[in-house]
Amino acid sequence: MPPVESGLFPLILVALLSYLLGSVPFGLVMARLFGLGDLRAIGSGNIGATNVLRTGNKLAAFLTLVFDAGKGGMAVLLARAVFGEDAAQVAGLCAFLGHIYPVWLGFRGGKGVATFLGVVLALDWRVGLACCASWLAVAVLSRYSSLSALVASGLAVVWAMAFGRADLTILVLLLAALVYVRHTENIRRLLRGEESRIGADKT
Repeated sequence: MPPVESGLFPLILVALLSYLLGSVPFGLVMARLFGLGDLRAIGSGNIGATNVLRTGNKLAAFLTLVFDAGKGGMAVLLARAVFGEDAAQVAGLCAFLGHIYPVWLGFRGGKGVATFLGVVLALDWRVGLACCASWLAVAVLSRYSSLSALVASGLAVVWAMAFGRADLTILVLLLAALVYVRHTENIRRLLRGEESRIGADKT
């Protein structure tokens, strides 16, 4: 079935539903399911997979990563199937905004890395895989999750252009800028040499 022609109202509906899907705090859900306590009182207080990993529960961290990425990807794929590519990009943006500014948590959410990767993978799997590979390479070499996120998101525009997806550049540039905003404190700690590495406890 071809996508339904999208007007203003369908795009508004897509934006709202995608935001609500993106705002589901899977880190908190997994922490509760695994009996890890209030994630906001652990480590950095962030609700993402990296902070879940600081509890020592690798399965909970992995599931948080999968679901946080999955909600971004699902929003894009559903919107594309029903309303087309413009709606898919709106869905990706709003799902990402839902994750970093969730209404349920007083607009204090995660840093958006997993959701960013899920959105980009769904928009174009080649660009998404290139971003994932960039994250993994930096993570292996530096063991800094934050630096990996900054490099991977920063290269997203480069990968989009390289794979002939110039139509995605504005969106991925905006998402990358938001990732950088959410990592302001991490950038400061990196510059001071005080950033914690992957696998290290943070009290």
